[in-house]
Amino acid sequence: MEISNVPKHVGIILDGNRRFAKRLMLKPWKGHEWGYNKIKELFDWCKEYQVKELTLYAFSIENFNRPKDEFNFLMKLFETAFKETKKNKKIHEDKIRINFIGRINMFPKNVQDSMQDLMDSTKDYSNFTVNFAMAYGGRAEIIDATKKIASQIKEGKLNIDDINDEVFKKNIYLESEPDLIIRTSEQRLSGFLLWQSSYAEIQFLPDVLWPEFSKEIFLQCLKNYSKRSRRFGK
Repeated sequence: MEISNVPKHVGIILDGNRRFAKRLMLKPWKGHEWGYNKIKELFDWCKEYQVKELTLYAFSIENFNRPKDEFNFLMKLFETAFKETKKNKKIHEDKIRINFIGRINMFPKNVQDSMQDLMDSTKDYSNFTVNFAMAYGGRAEIIDATKKIASQIKEGKLNIDDINDEVFKKNIYLESEPDLIIRTSEQRLSGFLLWQSSYAEIQFLPDVLWPEFSKEIFLQCLKNYSKRSRRFGK
């Protein structure tokens, strides 16, 4: 089905994995496996509808405070998922570039290595882009950008009077701005892309847990977006 005015860049806050698992009477963290499988389906839907860029909020800085058993499960899942993705023929056939944004150095070295290997193996692709926000926080992103700019000023590489939107944009984790942000399970942004989301259209799906997210729901989000008039404050 063709949709006019498809968003080029979609951001999604992946929420509700644990509640989904509880419904099935499983350990809460087992829901993350369903969440991972849903992401693989999402890649196919984006290709079908020609969404060129995805940014997925997968793990926040606050998530490092999760219970030890859940944290260890997630670290193992991340490493396995990134290694599987690197070997996935569809990723290479479709020329999907994978990026990770956030304070990646907070992760165990084996997880960091799997991230870097995946980025290196897809760095030359440009058909589609997927950004995983990992060890991510919107305030942390702004703080880190401010530190980078301050260092440039201290080193004499930047004049304080030259700081503007473009300079700041070049120092945050992600320059690209989403056209549409989708949040499952809740009705808040939880610090997701605070700088980049200034004029993003937002769709909250409080009654949908991430593992329940379907192609039909995604399609409806795209249709809703296509009907909106984006004036960017003009």
